Amino acid sequence: MEFDLPVTVVALLIIVAIGTAGLIGMGAMATSTVLMMVAPSMLVFGLIALFIGVKHGEYRATR
Repeated sequence: MEFDLPVTVVALLIIVAIGTAGLIGMGAMATSTVLMMVAPSMLVFGLIALFIGVKHGEYRATR
């Protein structure tokens, strides 16, 4: 399976959606808090981790 940009974006969104649905379903915190604070922070963290992972992969590929 090739991880090109569309596949990677869809995978990231699915992971965030599952996490968001789990938090809403558990009732651990208010739905508005999950949707306005937790979900966006999960997306930002996922993008940062993806960027670092891609850069590390590029580094490993050239070594």
